[in-house]
Amino acid sequence: MKFAISTVLISLAGLVASNPVPRQSCPQASRFGLIGVSPTTVNPGDDITVTVDLNCAIKTFGIIPKYLDYTIEVPAAVNNGHEPPIVLARRDFAAGATSDVFTTKVPFGNYFAGAAYQVYLRNSYPVQGTDGSSEVLIQGGISASVTINV
Repeated sequence: MKFAISTVLISLAGLVASNPVPRQSCPQASRFGLIGVSPTTVNPGDDITVTVDLNCAIKTFGIIPKYLDYTIEVPAAVNNGHEPPIVLARRDFAAGATSDVFTTKVPFGNYFAGAAYQVYLRNSYPVQGTDGSSEVLIQGGISASVTINV
């Protein structure tokens, strides 16, 4: 009888252990976050909302931001040399947060019709220095397309 009870308990334990736990799917491209902008077509002076999901960056890749820098830029490969980055915001990242959302105005900068503008997020996060005790900030980034009417 003892054998039958222990067999049942082991079987139940195996069943519980084999119950699949949903895993978060985090592609490598999400290591610095997932960014969205709304609306995606704007005029200078319009409100623009930027939303960043940092769940994968933090929980899967261990990248915990210290600062989040947001700019409007034309990628280097298509920049005519006269389109410097325009700063939207620099934000401190709140301890325990897994996202960042804010609304701001599109600055009245010098924009060029038809340019391939992107809202860039540069995620500045600490890693351990080579001396084993100091902190070094490094950056990774992601972007989302935005059309700016001129």
